[in-house]
Amino acid sequence: MRLIIALILPWLTFFTIGRPLSGLVCLILQITLIGWLPAAIWAVYALSQYKTDQKIDRALRQQARGS
Repeated sequence: MRLIIALILPWLTFFTIGRPLSGLVCLILQITLIGWLPAAIWAVYALSQYKTDQKIDRALRQQARGS
């Protein structure tokens, strides 16, 4: 669902992953028609990084429980 949001409303993606300042910058970029594509790419990249960070946190927590 967030991937669809990242493509349609890139700025909103940043608010859903807890990065409101980046969301405002992305909104300013998205306002221009030329900036829409870079904003969408940036949002998809940020979303993939967010998911990776969550996986790393989960793995570290599981490792801490096992030790």
